[in-house]
Order: sequence, then C-alpha cells, then structure tokens
Amino acid sequence: MMAEAGTGPSKVAWQVMWNRLVSVVEEQARALIRTAFSPSVREAGDLSAGVYDAQGRMLAQAVTGTPGHVNAMAEAVGHFIRRIGRQNMFEGDVYLTNNPWEGTGHLHDITVVTPVFREGILIGFFACTAHVTDIGGRGFGADGESIYEEGLHLPIMKFAERGRVDETLLTLIRANVREPDQLVGDIYALAACNEVGLRRLHDMLGEFALSDLAGLAAFILEHSRAATLARIKALAPGSATASMTIDGYERPIDLCVRVTIEGERILADWAGSSGVDAKGINVPLVYTKAYTAYALKCAIAPEIPNNAGSLAPFEITAPENTIVNALPPAPVALRHVIGHMLPDVVFGALDELMPGTVPAEGAGALCNFQLSLRPRSDAPPPPGVRRAEVLMFNSGGSGARPALDGLNATAFPSGVMTMPVEAIEHAGPVIVWRKELRPDSGGPGRQRGGLGQVMEVGAREGHEFHLSAMLDRLRHPARGRRGGGPGAATIITREDGTPLGGKGRHFVPHGGRVHMAFPGGGGYGPAEERARALVERDLALGYISAETARDLHGLSTERIAEVLARARRGEIFGGEQP
Repeated sequence: MMAEAGTGPSKVAWQVMWNRLVSVVEEQARALIRTAFSPSVREAGDLSAGVYDAQGRMLAQAVTGTPGHVNAMAEAVGHFIRRIGRQNMFEGDVYLTNNPWEGTGHLHDITVVTPVFREGILIGFFACTAHVTDIGGRGFGADGESIYEEGLHLPIMKFAERGRVDETLLTLIRANVREPDQLVGDIYALAACNEVGLRRLHDMLGEFALSDLAGLAAFILEHSRAATLARIKALAPGSATASMTIDGYERPIDLCVRVTIEGERILADWAGSSGVDAKGINVPLVYTKAYTAYALKCAIAPEIPNNAGSLAPFEITAPENTIVNALPPAPVALRHVIGHMLPDVVFGALDELMPGTVPAEGAGALCNFQLSLRPRSDAPPPPGVRRAEVLMFNSGGSGARPALDGLNATAFPSGVMTMPVEAIEHAGPVIVWRKELRPDSGGPGRQRGGLGQVMEVGAREGHEFHLSAMLDRLRHPARGRRGGGPGAATIITREDGTPLGGKGRHFVPHGGRVHMAFPGGGGYGPAEERARALVERDLALGYISAETARDLHGLSTERIAEVLARARRGEIFGGEQP
C-alpha cells in the first residue's frame, strides 16, 4: 500500500488514512454520547466532533452530529488558537467556550478543544460541541433582550492546563446554573471524548509511521476542494433570489437570499433580511454560514466529505445588524429557530438554478420546548416533589422531494433524533400523555409532504411548571414546490383550547396540560398527479383522513370503506416507494 522508500505514501495509502481519520472522530462522538449527562446529547445526538490540523483547519467530522454545530465549529478552532496563543498551549491542556460568536451560536452550546502534541510538537486539535440543558440566566428560551440575560458566558479559556482542572472555574459554573452536576458532567464528557480521539490518533500515526498530520491534511484538503470545484464548474453560471416569511417572536421575519454560481465559487448573500429582533431569535453570522453552506453542499456535492477544503468554495455574507448577522450583545438563545429555516430559503433559489433537485419546504426548525418544573404553589406538595429542567427535542415533517414523499417527524436540516418518551419521563417529573403522527399534516402533491406530530404533556402529581416554547410556523406553514400544497401549521394550546404563543414562557398550574401539533412539510408537484395506489396506502396507514381521500384525491365512499376494512385486517398495500 505504501510507495517505494523516499517517495512518501501512495494515494491509496492516503485514502486509507483519511477513512481511518473519519472513524477516529466517529469514535470520539460516540464516546461523548455514552458519557454525556444531558439527554439532548445522549438521546438526540445534539453534538459535533472533529479533528483539525495545526493551523486549525477541519480535516474530518463525525457522521453523528448536527451541521449547525460542526460547520460553526469549523471556524471556532481558529478563534481558540488566536485567543489562547500557541505559546501558551501545552500537552494536557483542555480549552472551552460557549461564546456565541466564537463558538456555535448561543450560550447553551459548549465547545471544548484539546491540542494534540507529538514528541513535544503541536500537530493538531480535537474539538467537540454539545448542547447543555441549562446555562443559567432566564433559562432556555427567547425571552431575553440581550446576551447578558441568557446565561453564563464562558469566554475562550483553559478548563485544564497541563492536566490540572481549574477548580475555581468549576466553582463559578456550579454557582450560576440550575443543574450544576449535569453541566459539569457534560464538560468532563466533552473533554473525555477529545481524549479518546487523541489516543486513537496517536495509534493511527504510529501505525502509519507519521510524525504529524501535515501530509494527510494537504491530501484531504486539496482533493476535497478540487472535487467540490469540479461540481461547481459543471453547473450553469447564474443568479437567483428567494425569500421566506416566518413567525418571528412578536412580528414576522423576512429571510432573503441571493445565490450566485460564479466560476469556482458559489456566493450566498442574505441582504434584504429583517433587522435584529428585540428577543432572542437572532443568529450570529457563524451559524448563518453553517446552515447556508450545508444547504449548498447538500444540493451540489452531498457525497464529498465535509471539511475545510470542501467548504472553501462557498462564500456566505450578510449585512451586519440583520437577524442573520446579529452582533453582540444581541440575544441569540433561539438562534436555531431562524437558522434551521435558512436551507429552505437557499433551496428556493437553487430551484431556479437547478430545477428538479431540491425538496419543498419542511418544518425547518426543531419543535423544541423546555419544562421548568417545581413543587405546586397552590397547595402543599406531597413528599418527594422536586425541581427539574427537562428539554424535549421533537420534529415536524420534512418537505416532499422531487421523486419521493417527505419524511415524517424528521429533523431536517438539523439531523438530530427525536427524543423517546421513556427518556423524557426519566429526565424529570414529566408525563407525555400523547405522542403520535398528525394525519393530514403533510402538504398534498404528486409527492406528499412529511407528517408532523401531535403531543400532549403535563407534570407528575404535585408539580407545576413553566413551558418555554420554541416553535414556529403557526402563521406561516411550509410551502409546497412546483404546484404542491402547504403543510399544516403549528398549533399550541392549553387543555381547554386556550391558544398559546409559539415562543416564550407559559405558566401551567398543577394538573394542567399543553397540547401541541407540529407542522408538516410541503408537497411537491400537483396533487392530482399523485398515484392512486399511494393515496390508498396513505389512507390505510392513517396518514390522510377519509375526508382528504374523498375531497382532494377523489376516492369514492365505497373505495374508502374497502381500503379501511382491508387496513383493519392488516393487509399490506402496494405503492411503496423505494
């Protein structure tokens, strides 16, 4: 596999090492999942992990994780190098930050970086990020009006120097958060997963007789950039614009983008988007870049590995003091509610430049909410009642694709997993009374949009709670594409039907419940072109109601009754898609 003596490794050998490096960072991510304290990391995979060369350029990322984390983290290591200084980096060091503008976009994400030394020489870095349940302040939500209200800010600093943990830092952290054991456990888990990556990298370098990462880094970055440029050059030059209006907090938000295919690069400019919002839904530019680049890469070069080389041809800009380039001290806690919408806006422009390639709009933002539970205040609580913070990750439907239906209850673009009910109820005194797919929520079309979910939540006996809602698309559902219909809008109410806002804190007294219906994805193509076999399959599976089958798709009452009878008998319907 190796070339003759003196000529260095062959291309095949470099490729083997590259694949091995990817497996190293995947093991790094898996170590974080196994050791993390927060359910959002263990159960939903809200994390990222990667390895970098000595210059801070990302060489490989773990398959497990979110594009918002990993693509933002791709820039973060450069900030660590600048802030710490190479002369102040030592073997056994561990660094951290949750700075939204130098990390991954909000205070609830902690990024940990570990330098890699070999024979006393700095050769690279491992980095990882995880979302933590609580970071103090107002709690996770959009209610803050500046970054100072949103929690504890940890600037880029040393968590450990030469193997010795800064206990003063830990004391300060513990004094400022609601779940100190959980948060400190997560920080140790982040440091431990980097250590796993570091050990596996040393094993790999020894196996291939390498003293550093320089040669492998050059091979990875050059080939990734060249492969991406080849894809861009194969496209017809051109420019297109797209826009989307979403709920925002108290006023609608406009997101506008111009995508330009130009020679050896693709430009995306967010000029025309709304200004900075008073509440915490603003997005630092690093997060805007992360999800814009992700959308471009999904459409143009999806199978090329994600690293600094393959990301380089994508240039993303946004005017300062817009909602997609908010500057300090703007509140940014729910930057994901806006950031997760950006790929669908980019796809709107790409649909003109690359017809028949991109899906319809989907739910976009994760359908998250956090419960802050405490003993009831209207009467003496029973023994054993406690305080707790429980964050729930949920998903609406994704948009229909040009040749396939949208995915039900699937988090696109974030890629995190929906948290199982068992894990939610184990994390605190929560009861999930109902959680199921939402019929008729997928937008109609030749390809149907993915379904959202219905949830009903409350607290165990003796508890009351505040629910911090992080929902969008109450007033602006996902739009279909190429003649497809819109998905269903989000609904959130109390048990008596009283409507609640999609964002903000809502008090729920003892015995109360909250009902939520999450949005569906838009359809693709005219609904009248949908194959009859697929309509009948949707009816049999409960994806659409008998009324929709009759009124929209023209099934007769007799045929609907026959389909439902066969479904009750457990018969399998045809029309399955690959």
